[in-house]
Amino acid sequence: MDLAGKNVLLTGASGGIGHALAEAFAKQGAKLVLSGRRATELEALAERVSGRVVVADLAKRKDVTRLLAESGEIDVFVANAALPGSGALEEYSTAQLDRALEVNFRVPIVMAHELAPQMVARGSGALVFISSLSGLAATARSSIYNATKFGLRGFALALHEELIGTGVGVSAVLPGFISDAGMFADTGLQVPPGFGTRKPEDVAAATLKAIADNTGEVLVAPPLDRLGAKLGGMAPNLAGRLQRLGLVGDITEKMAAAQKSKR
Repeated sequence: MDLAGKNVLLTGASGGIGHALAEAFAKQGAKLVLSGRRATELEALAERVSGRVVVADLAKRKDVTRLLAESGEIDVFVANAALPGSGALEEYSTAQLDRALEVNFRVPIVMAHELAPQMVARGSGALVFISSLSGLAATARSSIYNATKFGLRGFALALHEELIGTGVGVSAVLPGFISDAGMFADTGLQVPPGFGTRKPEDVAAATLKAIADNTGEVLVAPPLDRLGAKLGGMAPNLAGRLQRLGLVGDITEKMAAAQKSKR
């Protein structure tokens, strides 16, 4: 798909990965609708990429309805917004559970449900869902985040098959640990021994390529990280035993503590 002049709706635009995505689309000549909760950051980004801002809290269903109404005709939808879901299940209140499930999982589906038929009718479009390597392999104290990212990945892969031949592409992008900006970078933690990182710009580049090729799934991580995630998906019992041996370290506990205030 030639993105020049195309209308792109990007959620989670006020975050670090959102900035990289917005700038990458702008360089392709796309016209951006930028959504997020932080108006000041969105306005600054919009000025850089000549975008339009729609402030919305996706945990509020009326905001989702308004975002869709105010966005107008959309050619490309990038579901990037997400909340941290780290921490033991018992640590969550019901309200926190609802919020994570709403933003990370339900909202991308609801928005795709609204936008996909319009794209199919035009015979052109793209839906991109930013999942995570956590959608491939489960880890202790990440049950909520794993649930939403496993679900989002499954939804995207199934929808990809449903829309083959319609002119509408569907892709799931699965980043691993991302440096410089994003949820993990915001914690200030170091990656576990043996793991590596990628940059927000790598996620943006992978997203553009996925749209161009209509790739169902793309992993954005160093080779060993991708291999480990695939192993976790194919052999979860073995992966669990390796985790219990301490090969992942205590990173999940530290991430839960660092992200607790953002639930």
